[in-house]
Amino acid sequence: QVQLVESGGGLVQAGDSLRLSCTASRSIFSMNAMGWYRQAPGKQRELVVRIISGGSIQYADFVKGRFTISGDNAKNTVYLQMNSLKPEDTGVYYCKAESRYIVAGRNEYWGQGTQVTVSS
Repeated sequence: QVQLVESGGGLVQAGDSLRLSCTASRSIFSMNAMGWYRQAPGKQRELVVRIISGGSIQYADFVKGRFTISGDNAKNTVYLQMNSLKPEDTGVYYCKAESRYIVAGRNEYWGQGTQVTVSS
């Protein structure tokens, strides 16, 4: 099992920056991938960015050039730096871990989410 705890959300104005953190209960080295997803009110959850073991990164087109994912292995933490925020970035941001190991039939884990609200 993997527990994920997100933090860093808040209310900001358009053009501002935020950094989200996701701390895992296990080494992020043990993950096939880690990523950030978001869900706006009335919409489906969507991929924001995903980093795969080996270093390749998948960014959603709507965040390219504005958001950056990074990690601190010593802290078991993945970060999402969000710059030039727009009102349409508003939503609940979730961290997801895809473990290399299957435990009790699962290898995907989600955090509880952190709210990001961008005012115009």
